[in-house]
Amino acid sequence: MSAPKLNKKWFLLSMMLIAANLRLPITIIPPLLSTIEKNLGIPKSLAGLITSIPLITFAVFSPVIVKLAKKFGNELTVFIFFIVLIAGSFLRIIPVVWALMLGTFLAGIGIDSGNVLVPAMIKDHLPNQIPLGTSLYTMSMLLIGAIGTALSGILITKISLQATLAILSTLAIVAAIFWIPNLRYNQKDQEQTAAIKYRSVWNQSLGWLITAFFGLQSLVYYSFVTWLPSILESHGISSILASNLLTVLQLSGLPCSFIVPFLSVRKHGMKWLLTMLLIGYAISPLGYLLTTSNLVFLSIITVLTGFGSGLAFNMAVIFFTEKTTNPYQTAEVSGMAQSAGYLLAAVGPVTFGYLENSLNSWNMILVILAVMSVLLTLSGVLISRHKAIAE
Repeated sequence: MSAPKLNKKWFLLSMMLIAANLRLPITIIPPLLSTIEKNLGIPKSLAGLITSIPLITFAVFSPVIVKLAKKFGNELTVFIFFIVLIAGSFLRIIPVVWALMLGTFLAGIGIDSGNVLVPAMIKDHLPNQIPLGTSLYTMSMLLIGAIGTALSGILITKISLQATLAILSTLAIVAAIFWIPNLRYNQKDQEQTAAIKYRSVWNQSLGWLITAFFGLQSLVYYSFVTWLPSILESHGISSILASNLLTVLQLSGLPCSFIVPFLSVRKHGMKWLLTMLLIGYAISPLGYLLTTSNLVFLSIITVLTGFGSGLAFNMAVIFFTEKTTNPYQTAEVSGMAQSAGYLLAAVGPVTFGYLENSLNSWNMILVILAVMSVLLTLSGVLISRHKAIAE
């Protein structure tokens, strides 16, 4: 018996709500780090682990989620794991270290289901509207993640840490409720994929290149999201202003949700994207090496860096959909890239927090991030020249 006809408008709306929660539980944390450190009495390196834990869960559970989705269906798998995300988000309200860490772990598992499966559902449900679906997906993720950072910075000055976390976790409940009608379209992929003579992406060079690209962009992004406020505060910027600049960094990537899908299918478009990526993500952040509290200069550097982060993330999602030939392949490439890629990314926040404690300076860390961004651009060049992954 075939599944009912998809309501595309409802799918897009509910998909955007799911996407809105795929960065929010992580991006609300940086403005709260100093409060968490004081309230729970933990060092900066352990505070950095709060950002790394979800990345570790992404690395471990991405292949598992692909297999579960094949058995139970994409829509049902996302719904079940979003219940886990909600449970983890509200567990973090308990003011003890174990609850914060366990809650973050559970939230990370829930986030990973959307990370891995939403690109595959876009390819499956919107085969002729992939750029539109991809744009709305990444825009929702980036916009709400940025708004969450801003609200987190404002709320923590007005109310308690627990109340801040509770308020900012309610959107996940809304997303889960709106997702329920999509369960009508849930289909198991076992019979469909059994008919495909499938060559594993783990055995293909392009799969590893996409994984490298995704991992490098994640490492640089989550390192900046975690420590940019601290970097700016070392310049003499107030904590509130530093939090606002972090929001600016995230908002600056929003135009890329539309720029990347538009240019990626144009002649020479990918060359323009890679050039802008190099300038925005490798060269611009070196401006933070200058010891200055000039707000105009720091704002320009932050906008350019944020634009680079938006380019990198959107290009990674485009590679998932445009370099694959069927929805299951998209899910497996996404799972592979996010498994090995986030394992690399998880090293960043904790390692850089430890290095800053040892060196008492962010300069070496900024240089390392610039080098990582150069490697990111080079991997993008290789991917753009490569044919689609073979079936």
